[in-house]
Amino acid sequence: MAHGAPSVRELPQRLWPGPSGQGAEGQHLRSSLAAVQALANVIRPCYGPYGLQKLLVTAKGETVFTGYATAILGALQLQHPAARLLREVALGQAEHSGDGVAFVVLLAEALLTQAELLLSAGLPRSQLREAYAAAAAETLDLLPSLAIRSLGPLEDPSGALYSVMNTHTLSQAGHLARMVAQVCWAAKELDGTFHRERVGVCVLQGGQLEDSCLLPGLAVPGKPCGQVTVVLRGARVAVFACPFGLPSPNAPATARLSSPTELVQFRRESESLFQRQVEQLANVGVNVVVVCGDVEEKPLAQADKYNIMVIQVKSPRELAGLSEVLGTPVMHHLVAPLEPGKCQRVYGQELREGLAVVFEWDPPATPALSVVLRGPTRAGLREAEQAVYHGIDAFFQLCQDPRLLPGAGATEMALAKMLSDRGTALEGLRGPVLLAFAQALRSLPATLAENAGLAASRVMADVSAAHQAGYFLAGVGVEGMIDVASEEVWDTLGAKAHGIQAVADVVLELVTVDEIVMAKETAPSRQDLNPEEEKAKDRRPWPVEIHM
Repeated sequence: MAHGAPSVRELPQRLWPGPSGQGAEGQHLRSSLAAVQALANVIRPCYGPYGLQKLLVTAKGETVFTGYATAILGALQLQHPAARLLREVALGQAEHSGDGVAFVVLLAEALLTQAELLLSAGLPRSQLREAYAAAAAETLDLLPSLAIRSLGPLEDPSGALYSVMNTHTLSQAGHLARMVAQVCWAAKELDGTFHRERVGVCVLQGGQLEDSCLLPGLAVPGKPCGQVTVVLRGARVAVFACPFGLPSPNAPATARLSSPTELVQFRRESESLFQRQVEQLANVGVNVVVVCGDVEEKPLAQADKYNIMVIQVKSPRELAGLSEVLGTPVMHHLVAPLEPGKCQRVYGQELREGLAVVFEWDPPATPALSVVLRGPTRAGLREAEQAVYHGIDAFFQLCQDPRLLPGAGATEMALAKMLSDRGTALEGLRGPVLLAFAQALRSLPATLAENAGLAASRVMADVSAAHQAGYFLAGVGVEGMIDVASEEVWDTLGAKAHGIQAVADVVLELVTVDEIVMAKETAPSRQDLNPEEEKAKDRRPWPVEIHM
């Protein structure tokens, strides 16, 4: 540890004389730590804007080229319960803040490593949990003091969004950040509230990323299927998560048909039933139907008869977004909703090779705007889409709390210095635990330096010296130490605080695990095992496996 700060490895001689706790209090943690370290080793090379890419082959055989920790965690098949728990917490961070997934995994791994050293040094496990909880609370109390910027109500947020959206594969991060800032600002309510679902993201393959644009209303990738291709006034929309067609005679809920006559009768009754369903939609005023499924020719003719526009979309995500903005439920059967969704116009919008369907409202009451992403490859569009969602989530966080923290590892280094100063001055239990937290926080900017291809020891020495001199805006850049204020590299306070709290919660759970017990329905009975097999089974460690 830099500048003479005591290392946790010195703790057996420093605080707890006598034999250390190897194999007693620390034994329960080693299995979980090994699983968490294996997971962190997968995520670590992708941390930061200069991280590496991974080529994943998922369980379904799909090949994914990505550097996003969220996508990687979702593709992994994890065996160990500790790794599964950490993944759940990290993905919860993505759901809440849209950012900080790799931060959660790596900081949790570093804190568990320090916890194992403390237990090996003789610290009782019951005291470790209490001390870790106190150190986490102290870290969260210190965090707001590092917020040196706060976005004003009329200030352009694109700089703050760029720091979140800038990834190692996105070539047009600045352009997209400005687009996201513009669309989020336009979708914000007059009272300052912001609803993420009111910003649509429409992905259309073709063109270049710089061809991406903004559209008024909510744009979804889809196509009108019948003769009615536009509704120019008074659109009433029903959303269905089912095909637009007749019931299949092979459906599980249908009785088996034993003769051609019964099959013909079934088709006639189905056509009659579907005609009544379409008529019912028209009677309640529905003139636009959105379906996620197949659209058959004969039912489509019935819709044309009643001047109903039928739109086919491919993803349930588009249905969910439309349902939220239009204020109508997603129906799983072709039954008219109690309250159809309302907008002014629905029409198809051709964008070079792509086609989108736009749901538009009259200004100034437009409740939705859309970012239309263009790109030549699915992999590039997937990265751009993920970055846009990160930017939308970051804008939402800034609406809740406009304070910004220094990015590029500067906040972690500043917290580590403050905790080290306090830990060095304290006697007893609190001091070593604060030093352990400081050491764990320092591992994050060190990883940034390694992923940027720098000599991590030299860069960390420069950044540590700057922080020791009182300059807490020193961070890690592509060429070494940078001034994060001049480089405009920021983190949102809300996302960072939530991430630290999530890490503290999962670490406190894992350090108190005594034993991992798994009940298997297909486990062989003990009488089927000979004594040697039983002994081998008892000695078998919990599998630490990660499969793509």
